[in-house]
Amino acid sequence: MSKFPIDLIQKRPPTLWRYEEALPAIPAQERVTFHEGFTPLVPFEVGKTEVLLKLDFLFPTGSYKDRGATVLMSQAKKEGVQFVVQDSSGNAGCAIAGYSAKANIGCKIFVPADTSPAKIIQIELYGAEIVKVQGDREATAQACLHEAQTAYYASHVYNDLFLQGTKTFAFEVCEQLGWQTPDSVVLPAGNGTLILGAYLGFSELLQAGIIAKMPKLIGVQARNCAPLYALHSRQVLPAWSPTLAEGIAIATPKRGQEMIDAVQKTGGTFVAVGEADIEATLFDLARKGYFVEPTSACVVAGLAQYVATLQEPEKIVSVLTGTGLKASEKLQKLRTKK
Repeated sequence: MSKFPIDLIQKRPPTLWRYEEALPAIPAQERVTFHEGFTPLVPFEVGKTEVLLKLDFLFPTGSYKDRGATVLMSQAKKEGVQFVVQDSSGNAGCAIAGYSAKANIGCKIFVPADTSPAKIIQIELYGAEIVKVQGDREATAQACLHEAQTAYYASHVYNDLFLQGTKTFAFEVCEQLGWQTPDSVVLPAGNGTLILGAYLGFSELLQAGIIAKMPKLIGVQARNCAPLYALHSRQVLPAWSPTLAEGIAIATPKRGQEMIDAVQKTGGTFVAVGEADIEATLFDLARKGYFVEPTSACVVAGLAQYVATLQEPEKIVSVLTGTGLKASEKLQKLRTKK
């Protein structure tokens, strides 16, 4: 059977599991799912250019990370896993904790000590154990790796099952465009779970003959923490400093070279966004009805930067990755400052 039986797919419920032939073979009764996926793809004006935004902040736990969590935790349940550990700056931890709760699987999440309180309470309410780690995102990963020696590591960075979920972003975009591909896709570039998942998904569609070309992948980073942008553009940037876009503040991404390779192979590029632009875009999005966290605003600010460089019109897709409810305390401080 084809990996993408379009006639069958289009008759199935609007969830990411509609692409089951292209996903790990997990029986329906073993799937840990909230019927997630197939998020809206809506028009959005960037200056005088119309682009399309995928509203992945509407997932059950509030971010696109549910794409990876449903597949990873479904496979864990199928294998009889009883306990998982994971490290996260917040959203991936929320997703794994939420799906662990659904599966009745024990869960421990390691987070940086300065993680948004809203994300921490979300994880705790799912019933997961929280371990706050002093230091940066890399210190958190190291602490979790030690624990993972004796527990199932439900990592969104190291566990390839997570990418098997995030690749459905590409499937949905193409289906929503009538099984066509956009010219460019503008995505966050932190640990790479969406860029690498999208690259995998578009590659599989290309190999299956569903699409005729790969879209350019455009990776967005905050200028305060932009190691991939620096490498790609061969610029020397200042050392890492705090950024509003905490979700992509990864100073040494473990799959950094893979991300650079994916972007370069598609003819894409990286852009870096300053803090003032992130903040301005955050409030601009809210005034247009999109209440998202700063990392999502960073991506849209990068999208605007990319659009400004175009010499010819392109069909462009980007994404809003996380709800603003995850950063309510930070947003309140920003609003008060204004």
